[in-house]
Amino acid sequence: MASWRACDLRTLVAVVCGLLTTIVLGLGIWRAVVRIQRGTYAPPASTPTGFCRNGGTWANGRCICPEEWKGLRCTIANFCENSTYDSFTFGRIPVGSYGSSFETCEKDTLNAGHSRATRMCRLTEEGEIKLDTPEIGNCDLNLEILEKQVNNATTNISTISKEVHILTANVDMLTPENITSATKVVGQIFNTSREASPEAKVTAVSTVSQLLAASEDVFQEAASEDDNTFATLVQEMEAYSLSLGNDSVVSPNVAVQGVVLSSGNSTGSTGVRFTVQKGSSSSLVSGSTHVETNVNGISTNSMTELQIWLEPLESNTNSCSFIVYQNDKLFQSKTFKTKLNFTQKVISGKTDGKGDDQNTSVKMAFRPQHNPKEFKLHSYACVFWNFSKKDWDTNGCHKDGRAGDFVHCCCNHTTNFAVLMSFKKNYKYPESLDVLSIVGCALSISGLALTIIFQIVTRRVRKTSVTWVLVSLCTSMLIFNLLFVFGIENSNKKLSANDTQDTDSNSNEKPKTETVDPVNPKCTAVAALLHYFLLVTFTWSGLSAAQLYYLLIRTMKPLPQRFILFISLIGWGVPAIVVAVTVGIIFSQNSASEWELKYRQEAICWLAVLDGNDFIRSPLLWSLILPVTIILITNIVIFIVITVKVLWKNNQNLTSTKKFSSLKKILSTLSVAVVFGVTWILAFLMLTDNEDIRIIFSYIFCLLNTTQGLQIFIFYTVRTPIFQNEASKVLRSLSSSAGRVKMMSSAPSLRLRVRMYNMLKSWPTLNEHFRLLDPSVVTEETTLSESDQTQVPSQ
Repeated sequence: MASWRACDLRTLVAVVCGLLTTIVLGLGIWRAVVRIQRGTYAPPASTPTGFCRNGGTWANGRCICPEEWKGLRCTIANFCENSTYDSFTFGRIPVGSYGSSFETCEKDTLNAGHSRATRMCRLTEEGEIKLDTPEIGNCDLNLEILEKQVNNATTNISTISKEVHILTANVDMLTPENITSATKVVGQIFNTSREASPEAKVTAVSTVSQLLAASEDVFQEAASEDDNTFATLVQEMEAYSLSLGNDSVVSPNVAVQGVVLSSGNSTGSTGVRFTVQKGSSSSLVSGSTHVETNVNGISTNSMTELQIWLEPLESNTNSCSFIVYQNDKLFQSKTFKTKLNFTQKVISGKTDGKGDDQNTSVKMAFRPQHNPKEFKLHSYACVFWNFSKKDWDTNGCHKDGRAGDFVHCCCNHTTNFAVLMSFKKNYKYPESLDVLSIVGCALSISGLALTIIFQIVTRRVRKTSVTWVLVSLCTSMLIFNLLFVFGIENSNKKLSANDTQDTDSNSNEKPKTETVDPVNPKCTAVAALLHYFLLVTFTWSGLSAAQLYYLLIRTMKPLPQRFILFISLIGWGVPAIVVAVTVGIIFSQNSASEWELKYRQEAICWLAVLDGNDFIRSPLLWSLILPVTIILITNIVIFIVITVKVLWKNNQNLTSTKKFSSLKKILSTLSVAVVFGVTWILAFLMLTDNEDIRIIFSYIFCLLNTTQGLQIFIFYTVRTPIFQNEASKVLRSLSSSAGRVKMMSSAPSLRLRVRMYNMLKSWPTLNEHFRLLDPSVVTEETTLSESDQTQVPSQ
């Protein structure tokens, strides 16, 4: 009865411990997923936390405010409050923008779900924020119908301009077909043959601004169906800009400026300079553009965002114009693909000079729009939009170097210009391994090498399968530690400070992509080997646990035939399959230049951790954490069973040696825990949000796991009777050798004293000083010396 209760209690303890371990590991994985998906990280110390208010973000040395706010700290209101007009209600509207009504068209209408009215919030000349009268749309008109109506000469263009503006107010509902239809309608409104009113064209500019707020994917799909529509709109807008005189039209994403040239600067060395200045928000607002005439070249300052200088060289040039597009969505390139959300501004410079090849000198200065803490400029090209090629071209343009935060370009013609830039991620390469890691790994490497040698030399005194499992485990762990110490650091770290690509090079070759991924096949190979040997280590750890369970718990049954061959195929083969499948899947889903950084990190040669929702597809999760977690759970359950049923099982015969028995049980428990890799559970405890607790667990984890090889050497080599006996023999041999060396070193000292005495005695001037010496002493010492010479070799 007592034994049944003890057995039942041990089983209960094992079950409870197993459940607790499973819960801890599960919570650790869940916590890791949640933290990565939320993107929790500590803000850089250089960022003034709390300085920017009302949703403003700190970037490039200033607060970037939402459209509703402006000022140094985003504390000045830049919006119209909630309003009502008749039966329509409007929310907060930023200055210079249109707001949609909350009321939408009925379900049985063509525009079901679209807002019925829009209302503009403008800033008057006196600086007062004012709401315009709402524009009410027709729910039975859609963009396809307007596209057909605009070609009818009798149609009221002003009405169409208002309707298309209302229908494109909600950019989230725009489809590729909507983008195409709206672009065609707006292009016809700018066409001079339609004789649209100036108000209709101003509304059309606002419509283009709204269209440019739609997603990039929608524009790409629309361009794939009809790539002539965008080109037509751009050309019509160029013609419209020349008709503005000295006026300007500014919308959040488009600014159009006309300039009438006086007779004094139609030719010569002076030109017109158009500047886009930085504001408190990323949108264009009234006053953010500035025109100067009769100026020489480019002149930028800290507030300059973009600048173009145009010098007409023809005598028949009377006016010029400029258009700024906040992004390049109307210029869908087939050769340059963008991946980042960096603003790619496009600026157009145009003159009314006659002839196809306009003889004009153009200089530009672009400020790269990127976060310098995350990316750095790798290369760039000065380009213009070639309407015949329907793509960016470099003919007639060249680089003019870099100056401060700007890249400069020169061209010999007027059109739509841009700078195509490629960036490299500014990776934060970690410091080299600290002293604790290096010392721990060095001790592990030495301990593992000695354990492997000892196990092989003394293999005949133990079971073959036990030796093979332990040697395989130590071999994989030894190779992993060597790779970790000598290969975990990426060699690109040395090239990071001095980039091989010269951004100031005169070569004006177009980059193919917006980002340049660093290539390092050696680092990828090291990451794959680390991945493989860590999986091998845990696999052999699991096999060791299974074997020990089989030998200790199921002692009556023999091991299966060809057991060593079977476990070898599992221990060395299954991890290879996992690594090969992982690399194959990632390589097949990405291009040849991108797959490496989808598999490994750039900061260190280790598996990649994808951010946000992509964490589920991270190779670190499904090709390492999941299999390792399964092995760890299995090992811990077996460890608890072996500990309860075998190592700490009560033995009534052990009464007089109780203390020694308890110590032996503790050491045996630790030895099993080391081979089973139980200490790796601390990796899940490092996921806590508390920085102090995480640092403590990090040091404990580093101390226990970097010295795992040393622990194996102590428990499985030093504690064995064979090693202790051989060590005792070696120590006795060393002790006797030390005694012989000491005796041999004393004989030359005695001979030296005798020779010095004989030499001094032979000097005539010093004979009197030695008369008191007894000759027998000298004779005795000499005889002793000679006898020592004959006896020492015989020892």
